[in-house]
Amino acid sequence: MFNFSTCPIEHPAEDGQGMSIENLLKTPVFIISILLMICAGASELSMAQWASAFAESALDLSKAMGDIAGPCLFAVTMGISRSLYGKYGDRLDLIKFMIGSGMLCLICYLVASLSDIPMLGLAGCIICGFSVGIMWPGTISICSGKMPSGGTAMFALLAMAGDLGGAIGPGIVGNISQSAGDDIRKGVLAGCIFPLVLVILTFVISKNVNKNRQE
Repeated sequence: MFNFSTCPIEHPAEDGQGMSIENLLKTPVFIISILLMICAGASELSMAQWASAFAESALDLSKAMGDIAGPCLFAVTMGISRSLYGKYGDRLDLIKFMIGSGMLCLICYLVASLSDIPMLGLAGCIICGFSVGIMWPGTISICSGKMPSGGTAMFALLAMAGDLGGAIGPGIVGNISQSAGDDIRKGVLAGCIFPLVLVILTFVISKNVNKNRQE
């Protein structure tokens, strides 16, 4: 309570001076950021919500142990990722960190879905938590940095896009798993599309940033 009450709050835009929703939707970098948020939410929640079922089916663990070995350790590694970036973020390039995290996330999805070794597949689920930790806050930071006058509407739409991805991603994984005879590995394999698209879009933003620096 003391920290929150004494922490200075930076207002990115004065009241009434933020960009309108119409203007936001006409800005290419904001559209890319929306897509990034959808992929970030989908990458995070697709694995988080299915990690328990994966642990139970792959390792024949009980429901309680599956929750501990799956989403619990996923959350621990995600917290570690965000804590490390919070501590050393000023020394790191956020966009490069995002690209590296997206690639690691893609590898984790591939390992979890394709590995015949149950413990290796579970490790992929757990480490995936570390890879997705920066995606959501990182996307918001990149967008707000490039659009300082975005205002409240910008943050609201970005949050909505993240929630949308968090709803769509697990649904796609679940439907594909069901269509494949309840084979969760195939559903997780389909989830590779989310971190893959995120990496591609982050590269696009990276090129845009480098171009602006040269100009």
